Amino acid sequence: MKIVLEIAYVGTAYSGFQVQDNAPSIQKTLQEALEMFFETKLLLSGCSRTDSGVHAKQFYASIEGDISENFPVERLPKATARFLPRDIVILSARRVEESFHVRYDVVYKEYEYLIVNTEVRDPFMLGRAYHYTRPIDADLLNTAAQQFVGRHDFAAFMSAGSKVTDTVREIRYFTVERVGALVRMRVAADGFLYNMVRILCGTLLAVNEGKISPEGLGDVILSKDRSRAGATLPPEGLYLSRVVY
Repeated sequence: MKIVLEIAYVGTAYSGFQVQDNAPSIQKTLQEALEMFFETKLLLSGCSRTDSGVHAKQFYASIEGDISENFPVERLPKATARFLPRDIVILSARRVEESFHVRYDVVYKEYEYLIVNTEVRDPFMLGRAYHYTRPIDADLLNTAAQQFVGRHDFAAFMSAGSKVTDTVREIRYFTVERVGALVRMRVAADGFLYNMVRILCGTLLAVNEGKISPEGLGDVILSKDRSRAGATLPPEGLYLSRVVY
């Protein structure tokens, strides 16, 4: 049978979702816990490949294996809690059709990038948000971010090392808002390139600093030149916040 799990995690202590040879991963930790609980080998797949230090408020994973059809899957969140570390939690579980694919059936994903915009570092947000001291004009950046919306070639916003050749993606929405000292950048798309969200947000901060003009973002997109875009922001501010099937 195939079961889909909705999970959430703090990624600070992990090398990302996918299994790594010499580093802890969300996938390996979750799979080992579930195999201990079910006392059988399982095939576990994830909806995305979050990078090292990146978090997830909503993430989906599927498991397949020798699990009784009579097992009440709704009990999984409580039943497996003692097998999991405190920074990974199963929120819900449900049975799905065998044809369901946890990764390829995704319609779009939403990421958030959180910035603590204060002169003095907030120790309670350490590892959970990026600390940025220069004042951020959230309204300016929200307006500028609308140039990213739509179907474009985002080659300028992909880190080196990716083997992806099709760099066209469609951004559904991109918003920037301030809530007190916290600035939240939220972007949804049908797919993302390697480090794309962190580079998009870094490019908006370059606009905030006057290094790129708001109206010049269209030229950066058209250039397909990584050197024209902004910096790749650190992973601790990034969250996979919503996955839509």
